Amino acid sequence: MLNTLWLSFFIVATVAGLTQWLQGDAMVWAAMVESLFSMAKLSVEVMILLFGTLTLWLGFLRIAEQAGLVDRLARLLSPLFSKLMPEVPHGHPALGLITMNFAANSLGLDNAATPIGLKAMRSLQSLNSSSTTASNAQILFLVLNASSLTLLPVTIFMYRAQQGAADPTLVFLPILLATSASTLVGLLSVAFMQRLKIWHPVVLAYLLPAVLALALFMALLASLTGTALASLSSLLGNLTLFGIIVFILTFAAFRKVQVYEAFVEGAKEGFDVSKNLLPYLIAMLCAIGVLRASGALDFGLDGIRWLVEYLSWDARFVDALPTALVKPFSGSAARAMLIETMQTQGVDSFAALAAATVQGSTETTFYVLAVYFGAVNIQRVRHAVGCALLAELAGVIAAISVCYWFFG
Repeated sequence: MLNTLWLSFFIVATVAGLTQWLQGDAMVWAAMVESLFSMAKLSVEVMILLFGTLTLWLGFLRIAEQAGLVDRLARLLSPLFSKLMPEVPHGHPALGLITMNFAANSLGLDNAATPIGLKAMRSLQSLNSSSTTASNAQILFLVLNASSLTLLPVTIFMYRAQQGAADPTLVFLPILLATSASTLVGLLSVAFMQRLKIWHPVVLAYLLPAVLALALFMALLASLTGTALASLSSLLGNLTLFGIIVFILTFAAFRKVQVYEAFVEGAKEGFDVSKNLLPYLIAMLCAIGVLRASGALDFGLDGIRWLVEYLSWDARFVDALPTALVKPFSGSAARAMLIETMQTQGVDSFAALAAATVQGSTETTFYVLAVYFGAVNIQRVRHAVGCALLAELAGVIAAISVCYWFFG
């Protein structure tokens, strides 16, 4: 799928460039070639900061793991998972791996979460009676991954900082609200298909407080002006980010963990994870750069913008759609689209803010399906695709809606 997507970018760019050239634009080929080199340079600049971000957070994640925070979280969530995944025995190793995967995803460390998620999927497969058909537990785990529950999107903050944003955490609350919507829709859709006892007292004991707190929080936000919303998002984003670091270090020190050694051990893993991303980032950024330089991307967006304006809707969100459209297929392509939008529209433009919110609240559905199920040779995915895409759609709609609420 990625081969087809990547190749299609160049084919479409070639056709668009030829059209522009025949219409008298003699510089289109020079612009397309120049975009290859400029995007390759940009990829390296982005990767330098990505090295540091992943290394930093995987270091703190290792400290939390050695301090027993992950195990405590697994025990805390075990009653909930026992109802949502009744075929997984109490205390099974899969629950701990699922918890670690969700912890990495909640911090926005999607690249670090993937290896843990693959281990969790293999552990769930050991309980699967079929070697080729996805179990209910595997489907729920995958859909919740595809819904992209991101509580602290540090990589989004990193991209915004790299592009010169005055306040990289400005999108914290929009992403939190949008990702909550996508996760809720994903959970409810799977619960409907699997006839899960979502109204069980144990499940309600977990979900109702979270939903009520979110509803009260949104009611509070509704009373604030746009300027106050942006300021609150910045304040909470920075406080949450630093508060988590302080809590992990304090708890680990209390548990007699050698925090420096643990951090370095986890940071080494972060370096290994991030260094493998550069070829993918260069590939996608260069392809999208050529697509933009050829005029193909602008032509497609102009068509959508014309339709939106014909319907008398506000069209500012249209420039954020490239990120939303490619996100189900490729995380690297969506990341490249986000960076390209920030560069062409401005890092704090409405389009860039909306694209960042979409990136932080949706997931690469087809990539997750292919990698996670492919790792355990699952061929019949049942209702996993439909539920995951429904969650993805909910995330995109919520992201755009919330951005209009916050940024006007």
